[in-house]
Amino acid sequence: MALRLRLRRDLVCQQAVELVTDYLEDTLSRGDRRRFESHLAGCPHCTEYLAQMRVTITLTGSITPEDLTPVMRIEFIDLYRRFHATEAGTESATGPDAGPWPEPDPQDPDT
Repeated sequence: MALRLRLRRDLVCQQAVELVTDYLEDTLSRGDRRRFESHLAGCPHCTEYLAQMRVTITLTGSITPEDLTPVMRIEFIDLYRRFHATEAGTESATGPDAGPWPEPDPQDPDT
């Protein structure tokens, strides 16, 4: 029975992946942090995923708006609008739920 309880307390990879952000932001409880680190100690795949997330955060933290092409800006704005529409429960990313930004002009690098 003790082994069965222990297995339930161990994390599986999907749970570990779901905890990565909280781990990096240092918001896990002491027990969850211990379980997470214990999983990492025995799982090279999750250890690599955590390393990739750290690199991604480092690299994206250095991107400025000037680094984006006009097409990238359009794609990011569209992605945000679709996300916002989904979160608001609307089916369309246009109209009042689309966000306060004007439509970007691909010919104008300042939009």
